Amino acid sequence: MYAVIRTGGKQVRVAEGDVVRIERVSKEVLSKGDELELQEVLAVGDGDTLRLGAPVVAGASVKGVVVRETRGPKLLVYKKKKRKGFQRSHGHRQDLVEVRIQSILAPAG
Repeated sequence: MYAVIRTGGKQVRVAEGDVVRIERVSKEVLSKGDELELQEVLAVGDGDTLRLGAPVVAGASVKGVVVRETRGPKLLVYKKKKRKGFQRSHGHRQDLVEVRIQSILAPAG
């Protein structure tokens, strides 16, 4: 069984046992072993059948356990205006959470 979830403005295909990196979902720091429930399930499928939501599948959820908190690669933004002496550099690292998917709960029917 697999599901497509929406988190952090992105869509991720997950299955039971997968370890996925998603953007941090809350302000507080999550520790290893914390449980996480994702409610925005866009589609649920298992081999032959596929249930699509409009926009989400009613009653479906994905449960997972936090493996660790990490940060993504550094992205550099560099601006320059020629012949003006203007240069600006800015960096960004996104906070990420690695989650092991434990179960996908889909409504019967």
